Amino acid sequence: MRGLTVAVLFVFSIFAAQLLRIQGFDSSAVAAEALEQRTEKVVIPALRGKITSADGVVLASSRARETVVADPTAVCTYQQKNKKTCDPATAGDAVDAAAAALAPLLGRSAADLRPVLTRTGRYQVLDRRVSPLTWRKIAKLGIPGIYKDSAEAVPERVYPQGPASASLVGYVMNDGEAGGGLESMMDKALKGKAGYSVFEKAPDGSKIPGGRQGGVRAVDGEDVTLTVNSNIQWYAQNALAQRMSEMGAQSGTAVVMNAKSGKVLALASYPTFDPNDIGRAKGSLVNKAVSDVFEPGSTAKVMTIAAALEDKKVTPDQPVIIPNRMQRFDASFKDSHDHPTLYRTVAGTLAESSNIGTILVGETLEPKRLEEYYRKFGLGSKSGMGFPGESKGLLAPADKWSGTQRSTVMFGQGLSVTAIQAASVFQTIANGGMRMTPTLVEGTTHADGTIEKTPTAPGTRVVSTDTATKVNAMLEGVVSKEGTAPQAQIPGYRVAGKTGTADFYDAKLGRYSGKTASFIGYAPADDPELVVAVILQRPSASIYGGTVAGPVFQDVMTYALQELKVPPTGTTKAAITLSVDPEVAQSDPNTLRDKPRGSGK
Repeated sequence: MRGLTVAVLFVFSIFAAQLLRIQGFDSSAVAAEALEQRTEKVVIPALRGKITSADGVVLASSRARETVVADPTAVCTYQQKNKKTCDPATAGDAVDAAAAALAPLLGRSAADLRPVLTRTGRYQVLDRRVSPLTWRKIAKLGIPGIYKDSAEAVPERVYPQGPASASLVGYVMNDGEAGGGLESMMDKALKGKAGYSVFEKAPDGSKIPGGRQGGVRAVDGEDVTLTVNSNIQWYAQNALAQRMSEMGAQSGTAVVMNAKSGKVLALASYPTFDPNDIGRAKGSLVNKAVSDVFEPGSTAKVMTIAAALEDKKVTPDQPVIIPNRMQRFDASFKDSHDHPTLYRTVAGTLAESSNIGTILVGETLEPKRLEEYYRKFGLGSKSGMGFPGESKGLLAPADKWSGTQRSTVMFGQGLSVTAIQAASVFQTIANGGMRMTPTLVEGTTHADGTIEKTPTAPGTRVVSTDTATKVNAMLEGVVSKEGTAPQAQIPGYRVAGKTGTADFYDAKLGRYSGKTASFIGYAPADDPELVVAVILQRPSASIYGGTVAGPVFQDVMTYALQELKVPPTGTTKAAITLSVDPEVAQSDPNTLRDKPRGSGK
């Protein structure tokens, strides 16, 4: 007895010492550990900011969504009195009743839900996109084991215009991360900052009333306003899709830009996809107007002619003798069709889109000088928009040009551009020779409601106003009855533009296959407001830019002028001389004509 008494006292003394340590010396640390074990921290996701068009239409927005989860070991007790565990005799009826009650709220059939509610394991996701209102209705059912997992809650991104602006706006993946387009470009401003909620929970996971609570509120993302007009974007996208179907084209782009400011009003790309169901997207997830490069063809002749005019090497009415064929190094060059020797002016050369005539004009400049002008027009570098996935195109240094490439670059082959670069060239001419950096974002709206405007980049002088005016008159000739694109005329408005047809290089095949057909122009030509560029790749019904892309330009430009209420100017275009008398051309010492060149690569 004495031994047992001593042993008990010894054990009790150890307990007492331990109790003294826990409640006395280490009480703060133990209490903190206990609090940590019963404290739950739940992340509160921030809602991404809205993306709206210049005319106030929401192109992307976020809405709260809950993740509804089931614990099958508890669901089977639904409507069973005084039972905390499943009774095999009644479990089937309980699950059927729960499935029938949940089905209409989750938009699924009871037969579809039943297998999920009878699986093994205690965590089965029923739906990740349940609205708060629907969740409240589900909670009122009182089904055991049905709860929302706040840690899995991810706001849902909604795109009201769907495919019409998908490649421009981009998309957000299921985990809430930006996947492309403006969603990626403006992600830092849009995504906001997540918060969290802290509370004490009971062993069964429920919140302890009056327990410790706290946390940090989530800060929603900023709203972003674009320069894009939603109506013009929608119209351009659909007009492009319709024409592609008619022409059997592989892909296409349409760019609408403000001629004076460089603000982008539409950036259409096809094929497209549905950003509201990105998991099933089958179209291209990129915007081809900024990512895909192509040889521009005759639309690039504008740069060659403008460069020669700017350096005073030619004048608009200077005669040009254009043979049917012309040899340069080891290549024989021709125009789009056979013809007898033509006697045209420099203006007529551009109006009729002569490759040979453009080479004769371009040869008045050294290759290095031509390269300098091409780069001033924006070729070989990104546009400055900051759009993700944008290509800078392909423009080799002049000292790397082969003998024949020195000629082909003059009429748009042997170099590559993006649609936004090509549109920017015409914006430069339309704006009196001043190139403006294309912009897509008008500004952002902060949480306090203040609006931060996007800084306007200064323009770059490429050619003089006088040169731009002369080129402008020539481009009006392209849209005349004597030019290559009478289809682009718009009743009541003066229109200037240029057709383009070039070989299409297929990177997958590793060779040229098919054609690129394009038309780029602006209106009103005497006081330009809008630039529209239309490019279709590999059309099968026809290959010429005037007949393939010209009608889309005419359609989209007409709509955009009406949408923005741009009135006709009511002026008449200046007369330009397109042809000259053969005898005059032969006798004029300033006539541009073929001169034998050396042979080589």
